[in-house]
Amino acid sequence: MKRTVKRSIIGAVILVAASAFYFAYDFGMFRFRAPSLEDYPIQGIDVSHHQGDIDWHKLAAQPKVGFAIIKSTEGGDFRDGKFDENWRRAGEAGIVRGAYHFFTFCRAGKEQALNVLATVPREPGTLPIAVDIEFHGNCDKVPTLEELATEVNAFVMELRSKFPEKPIFYVTQEVFDRYLKGNESRFPDHYLWLRSISREPRHDCSRWTIWQFADNGTLDGIQGAVDLNALCPSETGFSHLFPSSGEM
Repeated sequence: MKRTVKRSIIGAVILVAASAFYFAYDFGMFRFRAPSLEDYPIQGIDVSHHQGDIDWHKLAAQPKVGFAIIKSTEGGDFRDGKFDENWRRAGEAGIVRGAYHFFTFCRAGKEQALNVLATVPREPGTLPIAVDIEFHGNCDKVPTLEELATEVNAFVMELRSKFPEKPIFYVTQEVFDRYLKGNESRFPDHYLWLRSISREPRHDCSRWTIWQFADNGTLDGIQGAVDLNALCPSETGFSHLFPSSGEM
């Protein structure tokens, strides 16, 4: 009887430990080896004012900085205080650049697009506008599929007067599963930038374009942590993927 109870307790402990391990792995809590340049030859970063003063020339000399996506705006009226400087200096350093907008659920899509249009210059050799759609750091509203699709479509439609190419959608797995999965036709045609920290995305590379694999990277030229990204390894440059950007 005692042995049976003991075995039951051991079995329960093993089950709980296995469940905890799976949960931690599923949410990227384990930090495994970052993707190598051999497997993912084009890697890059995304930055905002949180990275402070950046030495872009130091970054440009590093093989893991093949591109940079720079925060420009948020919502209908916020402009990142470092955007102009980061945009200019990254360009001077010869780094392929793109701008990203943090999409809030509490402002109309058209208003947010006007903020982008007033902030981001149209320049040759730059990546399409990226739209950061996530719950973390957003307002308390949880939009329905219909509400989000309506506002994102309005946002992209307004952008097209200046940025006609299809945008990049940055999403977490949660947002992808809740809104995009199976509903791609409800949203504008887009490239997918998927956040999947410290593990390869569940979807193969035919379904995503950029993979954000770390939020705690360290690079010479940035003090503190920075987000790290990798381009789909089947792409050998930017000209095929982003026709407006030109080659690396």
